[in-house]
Amino acid sequence: MALDPIDLQVVTGALRAACEEMGAALVRSAHSANIKERRDCSSALFDAAGEMVMQAEHIPVHLGAMPAAVAAVFGEDHSSGRPWILNDPYRGGTHLPDITVVTPVLDGQGELLGFAVNRAHHADVGASVPGSMPADSTTLDEEGVVIAPRVLDEDAIDELVAQMRQPAQRRADLRAQLAANRIGARRLGELADRLGAGALREATTAVLDYAERRTRACIAVLPDGAREACDVLEGIDGDIELRLVATVAGDRLILDFAGSAEQHGGNLNCPLAVTRSAAYFAVRVLTDPDVPPSAGAYRPIEVRAPAGSLLNARAPADGGPAPAVAGGNVETSSRVADLVLAAFGRALGQGTMNNLTLGTEQFTYYETLGGGQGACPDADGPSGVHVAMSNTLNTPVEALELEFPLRVVRHAIRRASGGAGRWRGGDGIVRELEAQAPMSYALITERRRHPPPGADGGQPGARGRNLLNGEELPAKASGELQPGDRLTLETPGGGAHGPANGWRGVIADPRPTPAR
Repeated sequence: MALDPIDLQVVTGALRAACEEMGAALVRSAHSANIKERRDCSSALFDAAGEMVMQAEHIPVHLGAMPAAVAAVFGEDHSSGRPWILNDPYRGGTHLPDITVVTPVLDGQGELLGFAVNRAHHADVGASVPGSMPADSTTLDEEGVVIAPRVLDEDAIDELVAQMRQPAQRRADLRAQLAANRIGARRLGELADRLGAGALREATTAVLDYAERRTRACIAVLPDGAREACDVLEGIDGDIELRLVATVAGDRLILDFAGSAEQHGGNLNCPLAVTRSAAYFAVRVLTDPDVPPSAGAYRPIEVRAPAGSLLNARAPADGGPAPAVAGGNVETSSRVADLVLAAFGRALGQGTMNNLTLGTEQFTYYETLGGGQGACPDADGPSGVHVAMSNTLNTPVEALELEFPLRVVRHAIRRASGGAGRWRGGDGIVRELEAQAPMSYALITERRRHPPPGADGGQPGARGRNLLNGEELPAKASGELQPGDRLTLETPGGGAHGPANGWRGVIADPRPTPAR
């Protein structure tokens, strides 16, 4: 039975509101600055078949990959309603600091209604360096505690946080994740009570099908045919090439990354779930961002990446050391999104999260920094924003200086760093920090050797720069800071769209008209 269009919108709104409420509870309950200030966390609801029926508009790299986490525990016994925890990138996770909690939702008769899920980036998970984002890691074990899917109870919490720095803060953040899922479970249960469990199943199926129809309608508007793009990651030992052929065939889109580099000895390796997540985000940008964010919207999209490549990294079958992935989740995902956008003629944004980690055994500070967004075909790109696979905030200066032995010397727009063109790229930012105590630092950044390209004759944005006391550092760097040392990040600008001498006026929106 087809759901009435008005009822469909009401259910869609209720599911979306529940996910947003989960995220708000997590942010307000968490203790670490990375979650409570930067909001580096995400939440979603899944149906009893393990399909994501709704997500909040949180972190793109978390959300598109979250179905893999539910799939990792789907076959377990959920009759007790016990929550599960994991972070293993090769068993449903992304990279180790992103810890996922999956809570089954049962009705009054003990039948499975679905799952409430959230993922949060923890400030430390026990790696060889504070903050668990080493710039030069080569194996997964160097990056922290690997959590295979397991039941999350008090004993599990005690065991896990004992292996991490600031265990009291880690415990508090895990409990905040459990609390957020309880809210999601309560809201899903209330919908079941109001509609009936059977009607709720029909409603969630209708939401998935509706999202699929709208996405297919948007893809069908795009001209059929293949489009190609290539780009590079700035590895420690040299550039790493990535390739894409994007093929539109009617209402289907095939994104084939064959020809991309093999997985390597650094930490830019990317599990397939992360590659899919980045591809889904880019397609959402290219089509209609108002489509309900659910698994239904992904059905018309096929992502292909050869097993063992950088974009489909695999752990050895013989149980040997698993490849490191710390940078894959944040930097490689950004480049995957860039490839898809470039294939469809878009100017690119900064293409990096500018990952900065500082810390000691007593504190850990992690932050991603905004930069310039690429220009649109009809507007300048915004400046100083977290673009593409990130969607976080900066740590406010007041909160940073209150909690950490750091002083913010400068936080400003990096003027004239956006590319010149008919429509300018957005400007990056300058963030200069002064250490007030000895600490280590790690930088995982991109677009330091190659600038973000423009489109249709537009100029590229400025390359980013990392500086320690005025001396330039490479894109991937680590070391020690002493009191008075100043670490400066100048983030990249976005690429421009159209030649600088071109006409500057309003043109038609190039996105397909969404189906209703």
